[in-house]
Amino acid sequence: MDNENNEEYRTFDFLINDEDEVMLLLYEQEGEPENAAIELNEEEKSAVLYRNKNDEIMLTDIPENVFDSLQDADKLMVCELSVEEKEEDTKIVYAYEAEISD
Repeated sequence: MDNENNEEYRTFDFLINDEDEVMLLLYEQEGEPENAAIELNEEEKSAVLYRNKNDEIMLTDIPENVFDSLQDADKLMVCELSVEEKEEDTKIVYAYEAEISD
């Protein structure tokens, strides 16, 4: 696998629903999530997702409205999606909550 594709699987997206709840979408990572937590850094518009004790993911360039919605939340819903050739074959592999700290 060339590096360009690999980089693509480190991409992520935030969705905000009508109740102002935030969900983080990212591609499936290696190993199961366990005691997940996310540390927010509003000044740098970034966060670090700690999936388990061995795996952390740096999230950068997070939009302001996502931080606004996360202000009152104590958990972030995270969905990890399978990597498929066809987008319609994509499925949720892991869905879990990450404890929010800042």
